[in-house]
Amino acid sequence: MAQMQLSGPPYASRNAGLGGLPEVIPDIPISAVFLALYLTSAVANMTILQINLRRGHKFVISGALFGFSMSRIITFILRIVWALHQHNVRLAIAANIFVNAGVLVVYIINLICAQRILRARQPALGWHPTISIAFKVFYVGIAASLILVIYSVVQGAYTLDPSLLQKTRTIQLTATTYLLVFTTLPIWLQVVAHFLLPKPADAETFGQGSGRAQVLINLLSTCICITIAGFKTGTSWETPRPLSNPAWYHSKPAFYVFGFVLELLVLALLTLSRIDKRFHIPNGSKGPGDYSRRLEESSTMTTMEKGESSSEQSDDRA
Repeated sequence: MAQMQLSGPPYASRNAGLGGLPEVIPDIPISAVFLALYLTSAVANMTILQINLRRGHKFVISGALFGFSMSRIITFILRIVWALHQHNVRLAIAANIFVNAGVLVVYIINLICAQRILRARQPALGWHPTISIAFKVFYVGIAASLILVIYSVVQGAYTLDPSLLQKTRTIQLTATTYLLVFTTLPIWLQVVAHFLLPKPADAETFGQGSGRAQVLINLLSTCICITIAGFKTGTSWETPRPLSNPAWYHSKPAFYVFGFVLELLVLALLTLSRIDKRFHIPNGSKGPGDYSRRLEESSTMTTMEKGESSSEQSDDRA
């Protein structure tokens, strides 16, 4: 395998990394396939978003899934270009940043969906100001983790100082560990909503389909994301290995399967299960009762509109 020369700054990494150094074969054909699959996901989610908007059905998460798919398209374009220019360290930095950054969108989506389930199942708790503040802190934490990961990748490439490299590694381990903890939060919310607390009289429903289907979709997506984050965190905590002696988890199959194959499974699950319908909540929901009350208002308005439309058609025929 070709190795990037140790020159710079920026300096090529002297440690083995996930996926190794991309090569024309097999990385470009594999990347082209993944690029096509993520492009399909981007088109599907943008189509769903636009159709829903034209119907007055606002569901921003579809836009987030589109954005995630587009970020992965950029990821694989960078990987293809990097395979053609293996010694370009700046390309390597950009590619590694996108590999680590994109999936955070799905982590956030899982927590948002779990929060909606909690608010429907346990309105008093789910809408409590303390819980709302806690969620905002978690979201700030994931943004901070992304910044720290980017900083550690960039800073690590611009120094040879062992002390500074150790500090950047500590920062990276802290950020990746937080992301792993973050991915588990939806499971804890489900436990609280369905097992630790009894179902109250003011429990609500939202979206289309059964509540069990909502829970199952959220748990499956969360478990896949835990696997993704767990693989990245576990490999980060392992003792760094030289380029000449990579471990099994540095291999290309492990890189593609534990990262992008699992991501595509999540995208397929969320898109094909139509979370835009199952996890939709009325616009402007701000407290207990809003899910049901606004749904009833929406249903009433729809019925009235249909009635008016039927009357107009009858008048026209008359």
